[in-house]
Amino acid sequence: MSTTPTVNGQVIGQAHYATRAVLERLLAGTGTTFHQSVALNATADNDGPIDRSGLVERMTATLKIGATVAQDTLSGLTSAGLMEELPGQASRLVLTAAGAEVQRTNRTGIAEITARLYADLPAEDLAAAGRVLTEVTARANAVLAEA
Repeated sequence: MSTTPTVNGQVIGQAHYATRAVLERLLAGTGTTFHQSVALNATADNDGPIDRSGLVERMTATLKIGATVAQDTLSGLTSAGLMEELPGQASRLVLTAAGAEVQRTNRTGIAEITARLYADLPAEDLAAAGRVLTEVTARANAVLAEA
């Protein structure tokens, strides 16, 4: 007879790493990393040029990475021809046609994975989990801000 595990950092971490491994396998098919996929999505969601410093700030805040790692990620995307600086505006980035295609491919694959992983889970359970995880994230961010 199995018992329902208590939600704690270990259970949350196991879910995170399991889903991240599935995502990493998908991203390998397009030759992109997780950090790159976040940058591509943020740029696509911006619906036009995005400010480099704002994108770095967003990546450091959400991914909990250093600014150098975020900058290196953006440099890798521009070197790969997936993003480019606007002519005469090095502080503004846009997706190239190739970058937009990779981003669409990744997003479609992620949607398929998400549908598979969350299929048949009750909506009220997902809503409760969302509320709890959002609050835990806010509290962890507050603890990080204290340092």
